[in-house]
Amino acid sequence: MAKHRESGRQDSRQRARGPSQRQLRAGELVRHAVAEVLTREEIHHEDLAGVAITVTEVALSPDLRQATCYIMPLGGKDTDKVLKALHRVGPWLGGQVARRVSLKFAPRLHFRIDGSFDNASHIDDLLRRDDVAPDLKAGPDGHTDDGGDGA
Repeated sequence: MAKHRESGRQDSRQRARGPSQRQLRAGELVRHAVAEVLTREEIHHEDLAGVAITVTEVALSPDLRQATCYIMPLGGKDTDKVLKALHRVGPWLGGQVARRVSLKFAPRLHFRIDGSFDNASHIDDLLRRDDVAPDLKAGPDGHTDDGGDGA
């Protein structure tokens, strides 16, 4: 029984460190396979017809059986509709991925909208605010860099 408790501690330490090299490598392979299927428009679903979808990341579980695919439709339009359609075709898409990527088990695909685009846009808006922009132009000593020779 002590062995079981030790493995639980190891799992929590593993999660604190982040994904392993194996998870990252397999996630990249799955990401490329999902992107390939989506770009070749092999999916016959009315909500996905003509929609360009970017697969930004695939995060795999430690046992490589669950894959969370972070996606964003081009322009960020109709995200809910695209997400629902991807969930409907997920099992078929998983089969296509399994044919392209040789893993012991075909991972079950889950889809989520990638929020990093919204986060980057929010940070960009903050940096462009009138009360922040002057601080960005100032050098590390607090003086603005006017491009002169310092004289």
